Amino acid sequence: MRLARLILCVLCVCAAAQTSRAQTPKTRVVIAADVLFDGRGRVIRNTRVVVEGSKIVAVDPKAGPVDYDLRGLTVMPGWIDAHVHITWSFDREGKNAGAGETTQEAAYRSASNAWLTLLAGFTTVQSVGSPTDVPLRDAIAQGSIPGPRLLTAVDPLFGQGEKTGTPDEIRAFVRRQKQAGADVLKIFASQSIRQGGGMTLSREQLGAACEEAKRQGLRAVVHAYKEAVRVASEVGCTQVEHGTMATDEDLKLLAARGTYLDPQAGLVIENYLANRERFLGTPGYTAEGFAAMERVLSLNHDLVRRASKTKGLKIVFGTDAVAGAHGRNAEEFIDRVRDGGVEPMAAMVSAQSLGAEALGLGDRIGSVAPGFEADIIALDGDPLRDITAVRRVRFVMKGGVVYKNVTRGRR
Repeated sequence: MRLARLILCVLCVCAAAQTSRAQTPKTRVVIAADVLFDGRGRVIRNTRVVVEGSKIVAVDPKAGPVDYDLRGLTVMPGWIDAHVHITWSFDREGKNAGAGETTQEAAYRSASNAWLTLLAGFTTVQSVGSPTDVPLRDAIAQGSIPGPRLLTAVDPLFGQGEKTGTPDEIRAFVRRQKQAGADVLKIFASQSIRQGGGMTLSREQLGAACEEAKRQGLRAVVHAYKEAVRVASEVGCTQVEHGTMATDEDLKLLAARGTYLDPQAGLVIENYLANRERFLGTPGYTAEGFAAMERVLSLNHDLVRRASKTKGLKIVFGTDAVAGAHGRNAEEFIDRVRDGGVEPMAAMVSAQSLGAEALGLGDRIGSVAPGFEADIIALDGDPLRDITAVRRVRFVMKGGVVYKNVTRGRR
């Protein structure tokens, strides 16, 4: 852990100096926009955003002078990805190393993942999770290394039936995660979809985990398929991850109970299939598992279609980005709109104000409004007309610092 922290701190000198070219926030910066998405579903025309330090202080069409002229682009809050594995990478042989590798090279790759994700327009991500997330999170927060605002689960709770422990032992595990600095509790209540997705925790075990998380001030996000989706909501967990093979009644229950749903329409499986040989033979990845993923892709499309039609269901944006997907997170927007029938503006909001709400940060990020963090991005194109515009991020500001500006808009 100490080695990883040291490496990351050293790393930042090169990353920040050579690549990010991030600028120290000016006392006051004005951004001009002729199309601004406010993150809550509203489009504002011909206005200006005033930033002081790390915060937005006004949205005022008369503000000036203009420092960044982003007219001709679509301006909006930075995106939030509620489900990544930021330290997963491919090793020097090109094979999946997961998150367990703690070498110097692995630390460099993690820093690269963070940088690519930020440049892609994602200013906040939730990594669920690994202890190797912690030094990366802290280095980014300290400004030592460029990357998105990072939340982590540290060690997830893996459901293994009785081997997982008694409810009291599970509660003790949750308290240890809180002490280790977790921002959220990740629970595996189902097998991998590659193994069929069966439930791996009892109702009592899952209830104990989510109750204790709430008591400790942690949200509880649950890897759940099939019947685990319903049980997770019934026992009071915060959010369901994946949700494949949930019934319409399950989705209605989530909506009624205010449980967030984070489905994946395509990127994670598409990434696995594109990198099949790099994952095959590494722990958890078999030929049979890949055959299962090919079958599941259409089920995921179906789930997103049904979920998007479920009245009142809170659907957040999460990609499950692993090795090979970092920096390509926005492809999930395209999958959701093209294959899942999600309205483009709903897709944007799921990764902005709604995503912020799900993370417990709804009063801080996800909206362009006074008092919010100055996390602002701009796209070349209008995603409401052409969702592939999400691939063309031209401007990235996080906390008032500009990390990317490939426009002609700097005066």
